[in-house]
Amino acid sequence: MSSIHKTYESGKTADTSAQSAQSAQPNQPSQSAPSVPTNDASRAAPLHKPLILLLAAGAGLSVASLYYSQPMLGVLGADIGASDQAVGLVPTLTQLGYALGILLLAPLGDRHDRRNIILIKAALLVLALLLGGFAPSINQLLVASLAIGLTATLAQDIVPAAATLAPETQRGKVVGTVMTGLLMGILLSRVVSGFVAEHFGWRAMFIGAAASIAAIGIAAWRGIPKFKPTTQLSYGALLGSLLTLIKRHGALRHAALAQGLLSMGFSAFWSTLAVMLHAEPFHLGSAVAGAFGLAGAAGALAAPMAGHLADRRGPELVTRLGTGLTALSFGVLCLAPFLSPSAQLWLLGIGAVGFDLGVQASLIAHQTIVYSIEPGARSRLNAVLFVGMFIGMASGAALGSLLLAQWGWVAVTGMAAVVSLAALAVRFWKVAPQDA
Repeated sequence: MSSIHKTYESGKTADTSAQSAQSAQPNQPSQSAPSVPTNDASRAAPLHKPLILLLAAGAGLSVASLYYSQPMLGVLGADIGASDQAVGLVPTLTQLGYALGILLLAPLGDRHDRRNIILIKAALLVLALLLGGFAPSINQLLVASLAIGLTATLAQDIVPAAATLAPETQRGKVVGTVMTGLLMGILLSRVVSGFVAEHFGWRAMFIGAAASIAAIGIAAWRGIPKFKPTTQLSYGALLGSLLTLIKRHGALRHAALAQGLLSMGFSAFWSTLAVMLHAEPFHLGSAVAGAFGLAGAAGALAAPMAGHLADRRGPELVTRLGTGLTALSFGVLCLAPFLSPSAQLWLLGIGAVGFDLGVQASLIAHQTIVYSIEPGARSRLNAVLFVGMFIGMASGAALGSLLLAQWGWVAVTGMAAVVSLAALAVRFWKVAPQDA
């Protein structure tokens, strides 16, 4: 990796000069200072495949930490002696922690060496997962869940790191590969955790996850080069720039709101599925609940197709198609209680494929919209989008568990359909030209 280090450091020298020249312009607001180097990256050496695979694996395994608990909730609640409503707070706090981590920690990647941030977060995520695995009660597990969410934002440091390291001619391919790793982490997390919890217990899953992140941390320490800070803004100014961007751009507000609404329904479904399948008339274990995560393959496959369609026909069309498909899928799932148990399982699988494809296609299109607003502030624009998304996920997990306990599964899917229709309405709400 020494050649990568040398090439990168030499390129970053030019980046610093370019940034200094840009900052000297009197009319350039400091909040919009580029967060990604703008040198001639096309002359940089192509990244080696082992480094690309390391970044993809790191993004996938770190974001998977957010979803391991979902298929295990039925088994976990019975083992730890917690009510369904209390157990529902586990994914709620995990998603809320992730949203807070993106808001409060992601901007630090512009101000400090991103390699150090990756290593520190990896170490803290290992500790948080071990705390979850050895938690003696639901209260300790809830604390661990919040910590897991905060530190799993490691994934949101790895993706911009990949974009920064890649030469211009290779950047799309590299970022696409890393995003595929991230989506595969979401996909496989539920399948793996359901199987492990069924055969080895839910604590084994947390401990195994900690071991995987420790391995990624060691590999990152050896393989990822150092990054020079791209801005001298104080921490307070970095956070302040997020508010400035939100106020300035209606397109950003619409994207964050629409994706947040879609994420409410998405999270409500996955956060309550294991509990629902564990009860009558199914009495199915966590392995079956995790197997439904294979529906996420549709989302992984949709990512490149949605990006291609957004390039050809515009991202707005893709957002409307994605939100419409999501609303239709959840609406169909409302019919499940009126079918036989076997037919319900088939409908659950088909519906999960549909809404997962719609949610992921919408996310790719929303990222395309957001990244085109201010290229010099992409990491912070991305932070705003994902904060909205994970606030929606945390809200969906909390509301979904409450609805399931009070009114049953049809209330969960009904709520998911309603918020998806609201997201579709947002996508038809025009942004004023001066507010774009």
